[in-house]
Amino acid sequence: MKTGIITTDSYLNHETGQGHPERADRVSVVIENLKKNKKLAWKKPGKFDSKYLKITHNSNYINEVEKSFPKKGLFFLDGDTIISPGSKKAAKDAVGSIITAIDSVQNKEFKNAFCAVRPPGHHAEKNKAMGFCIYNNCAVAAHYLIEKFNYKRIAIFDPDVHHGNGTQDIFYDNKNVLYLSTHQYPFYPGTGSDKEKGNHNNIFNVPLPAGTNTEKYMNALDKVLDKLVEFKPEFLIFSMGFDANIADPLAQFELKSEDFYEITRRTLKATNEFTKGKVISVLEGGYDLNALAESAFNHVNALAENKI
Repeated sequence: MKTGIITTDSYLNHETGQGHPERADRVSVVIENLKKNKKLAWKKPGKFDSKYLKITHNSNYINEVEKSFPKKGLFFLDGDTIISPGSKKAAKDAVGSIITAIDSVQNKEFKNAFCAVRPPGHHAEKNKAMGFCIYNNCAVAAHYLIEKFNYKRIAIFDPDVHHGNGTQDIFYDNKNVLYLSTHQYPFYPGTGSDKEKGNHNNIFNVPLPAGTNTEKYMNALDKVLDKLVEFKPEFLIFSMGFDANIADPLAQFELKSEDFYEITRRTLKATNEFTKGKVISVLEGGYDLNALAESAFNHVNALAENKI
């Protein structure tokens, strides 16, 4: 079986305004670079039941967002999170991509899958848009796995350089989901201390200082992998930001593009015994186009090479 790449066309129409770091080129460069790997399979998202959005987010929030999409121009959901007329379909298609990825892994069409989508999701809380994020893609994925396929142990690993406050918020009281994050701290969005553990010891934060290099990061990754092995996840979700790359303009980590291959390989090796290779990955941050394209390429290569 091949690794699947789930992409949308509508990401191009999610306009965020001139000079905004979360722009359409981010996904375009990832897709173009991945086309160099001829062993990947490609698929577009299908429709999905909106109840999974309402399980993940507060119904009032979903309704407010629906009403906020402008007929023309731009609208600010918060200081960083901008939507345009095309954002409605782009945001829904991003979620649809995640659902399609899970279904394709579950029915053994793909061995695993990477969702090259925008807008990203991990800052979106249960009732609040934040940090370029409207719907929390990975949180919808976990709820879908629980509701549709009756999974009991889902792990979400978030190596994005910014802490995924939204994912933590949504699962703080959910014993079926382990959320693990490595991130720069103190830094945006201000959450992610190692004292934030969840109501079921199901939140595992590894805050790291600015200037964290490959060696220090890999040492921190050992802690994440130990926690993953202890949890024994049945399904693994990568909330996959690439802004820990040294070239990224929005943060101060010093990882190299090839490090994302090793992060992925080691995480898969630690969890294959429990997941049987059932993995999806969802694009989050990454704002230097070359670094993003290279890092995502390395990440997907590790997914494609994974052997159970």
